[in-house]
Amino acid sequence: MLRFLREQGARWLLLLAVLELCTLIGSLLLAMQLRYLYQPEDLIAFSVWLELRATVFAAVIVASMAALGMYQPNLRENWLGMLARQGIGFAGGGAAVALVFYLIPQLYIGRTVIGIALAISFPLVAVGRWFYLRVIDIHALKRRVMVLGSGSRAEMIITRMRRRVDRRGFFVVGFLPLPGEASVVPDELLLEQGGTFRELVQRLQINEIVIAAEDRRGQLPMKDLLECKQHGTTITNLITFFEREQGRVTMNLIDPSWLIFSDGFDASPMRRISKRIFDLTSAAFVLALTWPLMLLTALAIALESGFRGPILYRQERVGERGKTFRLIKFRSMRTDAEKDGVARWASLKDDRVTRVGSFIRKVRLDELPQLWNVLRGQMSLIGPRPERPAFVEELITKIPYYDLRHCVKPGLAGWAQLNYPYGSDENDAVEKLKYDLFYVKNHNLTLDVIILIQTFEVVLFRRGAR
Repeated sequence: MLRFLREQGARWLLLLAVLELCTLIGSLLLAMQLRYLYQPEDLIAFSVWLELRATVFAAVIVASMAALGMYQPNLRENWLGMLARQGIGFAGGGAAVALVFYLIPQLYIGRTVIGIALAISFPLVAVGRWFYLRVIDIHALKRRVMVLGSGSRAEMIITRMRRRVDRRGFFVVGFLPLPGEASVVPDELLLEQGGTFRELVQRLQINEIVIAAEDRRGQLPMKDLLECKQHGTTITNLITFFEREQGRVTMNLIDPSWLIFSDGFDASPMRRISKRIFDLTSAAFVLALTWPLMLLTALAIALESGFRGPILYRQERVGERGKTFRLIKFRSMRTDAEKDGVARWASLKDDRVTRVGSFIRKVRLDELPQLWNVLRGQMSLIGPRPERPAFVEELITKIPYYDLRHCVKPGLAGWAQLNYPYGSDENDAVEKLKYDLFYVKNHNLTLDVIILIQTFEVVLFRRGAR
Protein backbone atom coordinates (compact mmCIF):
# COMPACT_ATOMS: atom_id res chain seq x y z
CA MET A 1 0.00 0.00 0.00
CA LEU A 2 1.04 3.61 -0.46
CA ARG A 3 2.55 5.26 2.56
CA PHE A 4 0.06 8.10 2.38
CA LEU A 5 -2.82 5.58 2.55
CA ARG A 6 -1.71 4.88 6.11
CA GLU A 7 -2.14 8.50 7.11
CA GLN A 8 -5.15 9.73 9.06
CA GLY A 9 -6.65 11.78 6.21
CA ALA A 10 -6.52 8.80 3.84
CA ARG A 11 -8.05 6.55 6.49
CA TRP A 12 -10.98 8.97 6.76
CA LEU A 13 -11.43 8.82 2.98
CA LEU A 14 -11.28 5.03 3.03
CA LEU A 15 -13.92 4.99 5.77
CA LEU A 16 -16.07 7.36 3.68
CA ALA A 17 -15.78 5.08 0.64
CA VAL A 18 -16.75 2.02 2.71
CA LEU A 19 -19.76 3.82 4.21
CA GLU A 20 -20.91 4.99 0.78
CA LEU A 21 -20.45 1.47 -0.57
CA CYS A 22 -22.66 0.13 2.23
CA THR A 23 -25.22 2.90 1.60
CA LEU A 24 -25.45 1.97 -2.08
CA ILE A 25 -25.76 -1.75 -1.31
CA GLY A 26 -28.53 -1.05 1.20
CA SER A 27 -30.28 1.27 -1.27
CA LEU A 28 -30.43 -1.40 -3.94
CA LEU A 29 -31.71 -4.02 -1.48
CA LEU A 30 -34.41 -1.58 -0.36
CA ALA A 31 -35.22 -0.69 -3.97
CA MET A 32 -35.81 -4.36 -4.76
CA GLN A 33 -38.22 -4.62 -1.83
CA LEU A 34 -40.12 -1.52 -2.96
CA ARG A 35 -40.27 -2.60 -6.61
CA TYR A 36 -41.81 -5.97 -5.78
CA LEU A 37 -43.68 -4.91 -2.66
CA TYR A 38 -46.92 -6.52 -3.84
CA GLN A 39 -45.31 -9.29 -5.91
CA PRO A 40 -43.67 -11.67 -3.42
CA GLU A 41 -43.20 -14.44 -6.01
CA ASP A 42 -41.29 -12.11 -8.34
CA LEU A 43 -39.25 -10.81 -5.41
CA ILE A 44 -38.10 -14.34 -4.62
CA ALA A 45 -37.36 -15.05 -8.28
CA PHE A 46 -35.29 -11.88 -8.79
CA SER A 47 -33.47 -12.10 -5.43
CA VAL A 48 -31.08 -14.89 -6.43
CA TRP A 49 -27.50 -13.70 -5.74
CA LEU A 50 -29.00 -10.32 -4.87
CA GLU A 51 -26.24 -9.43 -2.38
CA LEU A 52 -23.56 -10.03 -5.02
CA ARG A 53 -25.44 -7.97 -7.60
CA ALA A 54 -25.94 -5.16 -5.08
CA THR A 55 -22.22 -5.19 -4.31
CA VAL A 56 -21.35 -4.94 -8.02
CA PHE A 57 -23.81 -2.06 -8.40
CA ALA A 58 -22.32 -0.21 -5.41
CA ALA A 59 -18.72 -0.84 -6.50
CA VAL A 60 -19.37 0.57 -9.99
CA ILE A 61 -21.00 3.73 -8.58
CA VAL A 62 -18.15 4.26 -6.08
CA ALA A 63 -15.59 3.75 -8.88
CA SER A 64 -17.48 6.30 -10.99
CA MET A 65 -17.34 8.85 -8.15
CA ALA A 66 -13.65 8.09 -7.69
CA ALA A 67 -13.14 8.80 -11.39
CA LEU A 68 -14.66 12.24 -10.74
CA GLY A 69 -12.03 12.87 -8.05
CA MET A 70 -14.47 12.64 -5.13
CA TYR A 71 -12.01 10.70 -2.98
CA GLN A 72 -9.09 13.09 -3.40
CA PRO A 73 -7.71 14.20 -0.02
CA ASN A 74 -7.48 17.86 -1.12
CA LEU A 75 -10.54 18.21 -3.33
CA ARG A 76 -11.13 21.97 -3.65
CA GLU A 77 -14.84 22.18 -4.36
CA ASN A 78 -17.74 24.05 -2.82
CA TRP A 79 -21.01 22.38 -1.89
CA LEU A 80 -22.69 22.95 -5.28
CA GLY A 81 -19.59 21.73 -7.09
CA MET A 82 -19.58 18.59 -4.96
CA LEU A 83 -23.23 17.93 -5.78
CA ALA A 84 -22.51 18.43 -9.49
CA ARG A 85 -19.64 15.93 -9.35
CA GLN A 86 -21.83 13.47 -7.49
CA GLY A 87 -24.61 13.87 -10.05
CA ILE A 88 -22.22 13.22 -12.95
CA GLY A 89 -20.73 10.30 -11.03
CA PHE A 90 -24.15 8.74 -10.47
CA ALA A 91 -25.16 9.28 -14.11
CA GLY A 92 -21.93 7.77 -15.43
CA GLY A 93 -22.08 4.99 -12.85
CA GLY A 94 -25.68 4.17 -13.78
CA ALA A 95 -24.70 3.86 -17.44
CA ALA A 96 -21.71 1.69 -16.51
CA VAL A 97 -23.94 -0.53 -14.34
CA ALA A 98 -26.31 -1.04 -17.28
CA LEU A 99 -23.32 -2.00 -19.46
CA VAL A 100 -22.00 -4.47 -16.86
CA PHE A 101 -25.39 -6.13 -16.52
CA TYR A 102 -25.71 -6.30 -20.31
CA LEU A 103 -22.32 -7.99 -20.64
CA ILE A 104 -22.99 -10.33 -17.70
CA PRO A 105 -26.68 -11.28 -17.84
CA GLN A 106 -26.41 -13.37 -14.65
CA LEU A 107 -25.97 -10.11 -12.71
CA TYR A 108 -28.94 -8.39 -14.35
CA ILE A 109 -31.08 -6.01 -12.30
CA GLY A 110 -34.08 -4.23 -13.79
CA ARG A 111 -33.80 -0.58 -14.83
CA THR A 112 -36.62 0.38 -12.49
CA VAL A 113 -34.79 -1.12 -9.52
CA ILE A 114 -31.58 0.69 -10.49
CA GLY A 115 -33.46 3.97 -10.84
CA ILE A 116 -35.11 3.59 -7.43
CA ALA A 117 -31.75 2.67 -5.85
CA LEU A 118 -30.06 5.73 -7.34
CA ALA A 119 -32.92 7.96 -6.19
CA ILE A 120 -32.67 6.59 -2.64
CA SER A 121 -28.88 6.68 -2.40
CA PHE A 122 -28.22 10.09 -3.97
CA PRO A 123 -29.59 12.22 -1.07
CA LEU A 124 -28.13 9.80 1.49
CA VAL A 125 -24.64 10.06 -0.04
CA ALA A 126 -24.97 13.86 -0.35
CA VAL A 127 -25.98 14.26 3.30
CA GLY A 128 -23.31 11.80 4.37
CA ARG A 129 -20.64 13.80 2.56
CA TRP A 130 -21.87 17.03 4.13
CA PHE A 131 -21.59 15.40 7.56
CA TYR A 132 -18.16 13.95 6.68
CA LEU A 133 -16.78 17.37 5.71
CA ARG A 134 -18.03 18.79 9.02
CA VAL A 135 -16.56 15.96 11.07
CA ILE A 136 -13.05 16.02 9.56
CA ASP A 137 -12.83 19.76 10.29
CA ILE A 138 -13.22 19.13 14.03
CA HIS A 139 -9.84 19.87 15.63
CA ALA A 140 -10.26 17.09 18.17
CA LEU A 141 -10.18 14.50 15.38
CA LYS A 142 -7.15 15.93 13.55
CA ARG A 143 -3.53 14.92 13.94
CA ARG A 144 -1.87 17.39 16.33
CA VAL A 145 1.43 18.62 14.90
CA MET A 146 4.24 20.53 16.58
CA VAL A 147 6.88 22.12 14.34
CA LEU A 148 10.43 22.08 15.70
CA GLY A 149 11.94 25.32 14.44
CA SER A 150 10.66 28.83 13.77
CA GLY A 151 12.87 30.04 10.91
CA SER A 152 12.20 30.41 7.20
CA ARG A 153 11.86 26.66 6.66
CA ALA A 154 9.23 26.41 9.38
CA GLU A 155 7.40 29.43 7.96
CA MET A 156 6.89 27.49 4.70
CA ILE A 157 4.17 25.49 6.45
CA ILE A 158 2.25 28.73 7.01
CA THR A 159 2.82 30.26 3.58
CA ARG A 160 2.30 27.11 1.51
CA MET A 161 -0.63 25.67 3.44
CA ARG A 162 -2.85 28.70 4.05
CA ARG A 163 -6.14 27.19 2.96
CA ARG A 164 -8.22 25.04 5.28
CA VAL A 165 -8.36 22.26 2.69
CA ASP A 166 -4.53 22.07 2.76
CA ARG A 167 -4.68 21.35 6.50
CA ARG A 168 -7.66 19.04 6.46
CA GLY A 169 -5.92 16.11 8.15
CA PHE A 170 -3.82 17.92 10.75
CA PHE A 171 -3.69 20.90 13.10
CA VAL A 172 -0.49 22.82 13.82
CA VAL A 173 -0.43 23.37 17.57
CA GLY A 174 2.56 25.68 17.37
CA PHE A 175 6.24 26.21 16.56
CA LEU A 176 8.98 25.52 19.09
CA PRO A 177 12.03 27.80 18.52
CA LEU A 178 15.49 26.28 18.55
CA PRO A 179 18.48 27.91 20.28
CA GLY A 180 20.33 30.43 18.09
CA GLU A 181 17.73 30.37 15.32
CA ALA A 182 16.31 33.63 13.98
CA SER A 183 12.54 33.40 14.34
CA VAL A 184 10.29 34.60 11.49
CA VAL A 185 7.12 32.81 12.59
CA PRO A 186 4.46 35.11 14.14
CA ASP A 187 4.85 35.38 17.91
CA GLU A 188 1.33 34.11 18.63
CA LEU A 189 2.26 30.76 17.05
CA LEU A 190 5.42 30.25 19.12
CA LEU A 191 5.50 27.76 21.98
CA GLU A 192 7.33 28.04 25.29
CA GLN A 193 8.82 24.83 26.58
CA GLY A 194 8.30 25.51 30.31
CA GLY A 195 9.68 22.14 31.43
CA THR A 196 11.21 19.18 29.70
CA PHE A 197 10.68 18.54 26.01
CA ARG A 198 8.78 15.31 26.73
CA GLU A 199 6.48 17.10 29.20
CA LEU A 200 5.63 19.71 26.54
CA VAL A 201 4.74 17.00 24.04
CA GLN A 202 2.55 15.23 26.59
CA ARG A 203 0.86 18.43 27.77
CA LEU A 204 -0.05 19.50 24.22
CA GLN A 205 -1.01 15.93 23.21
CA ILE A 206 1.27 16.05 20.17
CA ASN A 207 0.86 13.22 17.64
CA GLU A 208 3.64 14.30 15.27
CA ILE A 209 6.77 16.44 15.44
CA VAL A 210 7.93 18.02 12.16
CA ILE A 211 11.64 18.87 12.01
CA ALA A 212 12.02 22.26 10.30
CA ALA A 213 15.37 23.40 11.68
CA GLU A 214 17.45 25.78 9.59
CA ASP A 215 20.59 23.82 10.45
CA ARG A 216 20.36 20.44 12.14
CA ARG A 217 23.99 20.30 13.23
CA GLY A 218 24.04 20.52 17.02
CA GLN A 219 20.58 22.11 17.21
CA LEU A 220 18.22 19.17 17.49
CA PRO A 221 17.42 17.64 20.90
CA MET A 222 18.14 14.13 19.66
CA LYS A 223 17.74 12.41 23.03
CA ASP A 224 14.35 14.05 23.59
CA LEU A 225 13.19 13.21 20.06
CA LEU A 226 14.21 9.59 20.52
CA GLU A 227 12.28 9.43 23.80
CA CYS A 228 9.18 10.85 22.11
CA LYS A 229 9.50 8.38 19.26
CA GLN A 230 9.70 5.51 21.74
CA HIS A 231 6.40 6.70 23.24
CA GLY A 232 4.59 6.67 19.91
CA THR A 233 5.06 10.22 18.60
CA THR A 234 5.79 10.36 14.87
CA ILE A 235 8.97 12.23 13.91
CA THR A 236 8.96 13.64 10.36
CA ASN A 237 11.34 15.90 8.48
CA LEU A 238 9.92 18.88 6.62
CA ILE A 239 10.32 17.62 3.06
CA THR A 240 8.62 14.31 3.88
CA PHE A 241 5.80 16.22 5.58
CA PHE A 242 5.20 18.34 2.45
CA GLU A 243 5.50 15.27 0.22
CA ARG A 244 2.83 13.44 2.19
CA GLU A 245 0.40 16.33 2.61
CA GLN A 246 0.72 17.88 -0.87
CA GLY A 247 1.45 14.86 -3.05
CA ARG A 248 4.59 16.43 -4.51
CA VAL A 249 8.29 16.88 -3.75
CA THR A 250 9.40 20.36 -2.66
CA MET A 251 12.37 21.03 -4.93
CA ASN A 252 14.14 23.70 -2.86
CA LEU A 253 14.28 21.33 0.13
CA ILE A 254 15.73 18.32 -1.68
CA ASP A 255 19.23 17.15 -0.91
CA PRO A 256 20.98 14.00 -2.18
CA SER A 257 20.98 12.33 1.26
CA TRP A 258 17.19 12.56 1.50
CA LEU A 259 16.82 10.93 -1.91
CA ILE A 260 19.29 8.18 -1.01
CA PHE A 261 17.95 7.28 2.43
CA SER A 262 14.22 7.86 1.94
CA ASP A 263 11.77 5.09 1.11
CA GLY A 264 10.55 4.45 -2.40
CA PHE A 265 12.11 4.17 -5.86
CA ASP A 266 10.90 0.56 -6.17
CA ALA A 267 12.63 -1.03 -9.16
CA SER A 268 12.40 -4.63 -7.98
CA PRO A 269 11.71 -7.43 -10.51
CA MET A 270 8.30 -8.06 -8.91
CA ARG A 271 7.29 -4.42 -9.34
CA ARG A 272 8.44 -4.37 -12.96
CA ILE A 273 6.49 -7.54 -13.71
CA SER A 274 3.32 -6.30 -11.99
CA LYS A 275 3.56 -2.96 -13.82
CA ARG A 276 3.99 -4.68 -17.19
CA ILE A 277 0.97 -6.92 -16.56
CA PHE A 278 -1.04 -3.85 -15.53
CA ASP A 279 0.08 -2.00 -18.69
CA LEU A 280 -0.85 -4.83 -21.04
CA THR A 281 -4.26 -5.58 -19.53
CA SER A 282 -5.25 -1.93 -19.06
CA ALA A 283 -4.05 -0.86 -22.52
CA ALA A 284 -5.93 -3.75 -24.15
CA PHE A 285 -9.09 -2.81 -22.19
CA VAL A 286 -8.86 0.89 -23.11
CA LEU A 287 -8.19 -0.03 -26.74
CA ALA A 288 -11.28 -2.29 -26.80
CA LEU A 289 -13.41 0.59 -25.48
CA THR A 290 -12.01 3.39 -27.64
CA TRP A 291 -11.34 1.87 -31.08
CA PRO A 292 -14.57 3.32 -32.54
CA LEU A 293 -13.51 6.78 -31.36
CA MET A 294 -10.10 6.25 -32.91
CA LEU A 295 -11.67 5.38 -36.27
CA LEU A 296 -13.88 8.49 -36.14
CA THR A 297 -10.88 10.64 -35.21
CA ALA A 298 -8.83 9.29 -38.11
CA LEU A 299 -11.74 9.97 -40.49
CA ALA A 300 -12.17 13.55 -39.19
CA ILE A 301 -8.46 14.32 -39.65
CA ALA A 302 -8.51 12.88 -43.17
CA LEU A 303 -11.61 14.86 -44.13
CA GLU A 304 -10.18 18.13 -42.79
CA SER A 305 -6.94 17.72 -44.72
CA GLY A 306 -8.68 16.52 -47.89
CA PHE A 307 -7.07 13.08 -47.53
CA ARG A 308 -3.68 14.66 -48.28
CA GLY A 309 -1.89 14.98 -44.94
CA PRO A 310 -0.87 12.11 -42.62
CA ILE A 311 -3.34 10.98 -39.97
CA LEU A 312 -0.74 9.87 -37.47
CA TYR A 313 2.18 11.93 -36.21
CA ARG A 314 5.43 10.34 -35.05
CA GLN A 315 7.84 12.24 -32.88
CA GLU A 316 11.03 11.32 -31.04
CA ARG A 317 10.69 11.34 -27.25
CA VAL A 318 12.94 10.41 -24.32
CA GLY A 319 11.99 7.23 -22.49
CA GLU A 320 13.27 5.10 -19.62
CA ARG A 321 16.98 5.49 -18.83
CA GLY A 322 17.22 8.27 -21.41
CA LYS A 323 16.59 6.02 -24.42
CA THR A 324 14.66 7.64 -27.25
CA PHE A 325 11.68 6.15 -29.07
CA ARG A 326 9.12 7.21 -31.68
CA LEU A 327 5.89 8.31 -30.00
CA ILE A 328 2.67 7.98 -32.03
CA LYS A 329 -0.20 10.49 -31.85
CA PHE A 330 -3.08 11.60 -34.00
CA ARG A 331 -1.93 14.65 -35.94
CA SER A 332 -3.45 17.77 -34.37
CA MET A 333 -1.29 20.46 -36.01
CA ARG A 334 -0.65 21.62 -39.54
CA THR A 335 1.88 19.58 -41.45
CA ASP A 336 4.22 22.62 -41.56
CA ALA A 337 4.00 23.27 -37.80
CA GLU A 338 7.79 22.95 -37.42
CA LYS A 339 9.01 23.32 -40.96
CA ASP A 340 12.19 25.02 -39.75
CA GLY A 341 13.04 21.97 -37.60
CA VAL A 342 13.05 23.92 -34.31
CA ALA A 343 11.21 22.29 -31.37
CA ARG A 344 8.65 24.59 -29.73
CA TRP A 345 6.41 24.32 -26.69
CA ALA A 346 2.70 24.24 -27.46
CA SER A 347 1.10 27.51 -26.38
CA LEU A 348 -2.40 28.63 -25.43
CA LYS A 349 -4.50 29.16 -28.61
CA ASP A 350 -1.59 27.88 -30.72
CA ASP A 351 -2.33 28.86 -34.34
CA ARG A 352 -0.58 25.71 -35.56
CA VAL A 353 -3.42 23.55 -34.18
CA THR A 354 -6.14 22.54 -36.65
CA ARG A 355 -9.87 22.68 -35.88
CA VAL A 356 -10.09 18.92 -35.46
CA GLY A 357 -6.82 19.01 -33.57
CA SER A 358 -8.19 21.57 -31.11
CA PHE A 359 -11.10 19.28 -30.25
CA ILE A 360 -9.17 16.02 -29.98
CA ARG A 361 -6.56 17.72 -27.78
CA LYS A 362 -9.25 18.93 -25.37
CA VAL A 363 -10.74 15.46 -24.97
CA ARG A 364 -7.32 13.73 -25.22
CA LEU A 365 -8.26 11.62 -28.24
CA ASP A 366 -4.95 12.58 -29.86
CA GLU A 367 -3.13 10.52 -27.22
CA LEU A 368 -4.88 7.20 -27.91
CA PRO A 369 -2.42 5.86 -30.56
CA GLN A 370 0.18 5.82 -27.78
CA LEU A 371 -1.51 2.63 -26.60
CA TRP A 372 0.64 1.01 -29.31
CA ASN A 373 3.75 2.40 -27.60
CA VAL A 374 2.47 0.91 -24.33
CA LEU A 375 1.87 -2.51 -25.88
CA ARG A 376 5.38 -2.43 -27.39
CA GLY A 377 6.89 -1.72 -23.99
CA GLN A 378 8.27 1.72 -24.91
CA MET A 379 5.85 3.44 -22.55
CA SER A 380 3.78 2.59 -19.51
CA LEU A 381 0.11 3.44 -19.15
CA ILE A 382 1.00 5.49 -16.04
CA GLY A 383 4.16 7.55 -15.65
CA PRO A 384 5.75 10.95 -16.32
CA ARG A 385 4.88 12.34 -19.73
CA PRO A 386 7.74 11.83 -22.25
CA GLU A 387 9.45 15.00 -23.48
CA ARG A 388 11.33 15.74 -26.66
CA PRO A 389 15.12 15.28 -26.61
CA ALA A 390 15.77 18.98 -27.32
CA PHE A 391 13.71 20.02 -24.30
CA VAL A 392 15.22 17.33 -22.07
CA GLU A 393 18.79 18.36 -22.87
CA GLU A 394 17.97 21.94 -21.95
CA LEU A 395 15.96 21.15 -18.82
CA ILE A 396 18.56 18.75 -17.38
CA THR A 397 21.12 21.56 -17.36
CA LYS A 398 18.73 24.02 -15.70
CA ILE A 399 16.61 21.96 -13.30
CA PRO A 400 18.28 19.84 -10.59
CA TYR A 401 17.23 16.17 -10.49
CA TYR A 402 15.27 16.47 -13.74
CA ASP A 403 16.84 13.27 -15.08
CA LEU A 404 15.32 11.28 -12.16
CA ARG A 405 11.98 11.26 -13.98
CA HIS A 406 13.58 8.87 -16.48
CA CYS A 407 14.01 6.18 -13.81
CA VAL A 408 10.68 4.74 -14.96
CA LYS A 409 8.98 4.40 -18.31
CA PRO A 410 7.09 7.48 -19.47
CA GLY A 411 3.33 7.23 -19.32
CA LEU A 412 0.18 7.96 -21.27
CA ALA A 413 -1.30 9.41 -18.06
CA GLY A 414 0.47 10.57 -14.93
CA TRP A 415 0.35 12.05 -11.44
CA ALA A 416 1.47 15.46 -12.76
CA GLN A 417 -1.37 15.50 -15.30
CA LEU A 418 -3.86 15.02 -12.46
CA ASN A 419 -2.43 17.80 -10.34
CA TYR A 420 -1.01 20.41 -12.70
CA PRO A 421 -2.21 21.98 -15.99
CA TYR A 422 -0.46 21.70 -19.34
CA GLY A 423 3.23 22.58 -19.24
CA SER A 424 4.35 25.12 -21.82
CA ASP A 425 7.64 26.53 -20.54
CA GLU A 426 10.55 25.95 -18.17
CA ASN A 427 8.66 27.16 -15.09
CA ASP A 428 5.86 24.70 -15.77
CA ALA A 429 8.45 21.95 -16.18
CA VAL A 430 9.77 22.71 -12.69
CA GLU A 431 6.28 22.52 -11.18
CA LYS A 432 5.42 19.30 -12.98
CA LEU A 433 8.73 17.77 -11.91
CA LYS A 434 7.58 18.05 -8.27
CA TYR A 435 4.71 15.70 -9.04
CA ASP A 436 6.75 13.47 -11.36
CA LEU A 437 9.34 12.92 -8.62
CA PHE A 438 6.57 12.08 -6.17
CA TYR A 439 5.36 9.41 -8.61
CA VAL A 440 8.86 8.07 -9.33
CA LYS A 441 9.50 7.81 -5.60
CA ASN A 442 6.15 6.33 -4.56
CA HIS A 443 4.86 4.44 -7.59
CA ASN A 444 3.17 1.09 -7.08
CA LEU A 445 0.13 -0.75 -8.37
CA THR A 446 -2.26 1.06 -6.02
CA LEU A 447 -1.12 4.50 -7.16
CA ASP A 448 -1.32 3.41 -10.82
CA VAL A 449 -4.94 2.34 -10.35
CA ILE A 450 -5.78 5.63 -8.58
CA ILE A 451 -4.25 7.67 -11.42
CA LEU A 452 -5.98 5.61 -14.10
CA ILE A 453 -9.39 6.06 -12.47
CA GLN A 454 -8.95 9.79 -11.86
CA THR A 455 -7.70 10.38 -15.41
CA PHE A 456 -11.36 10.16 -16.46
CA GLU A 457 -11.94 13.34 -14.43
CA VAL A 458 -9.14 15.11 -16.34
CA VAL A 459 -10.69 14.13 -19.68
CA LEU A 460 -14.27 14.95 -18.62
CA PHE A 461 -13.46 18.41 -17.25
CA ARG A 462 -10.78 19.06 -19.92
CA ARG A 463 -8.17 20.01 -17.35
CA GLY A 464 -4.67 20.73 -18.69
CA ALA A 465 -5.62 20.45 -22.35
CA ARG A 466 -4.01 22.78 -24.88
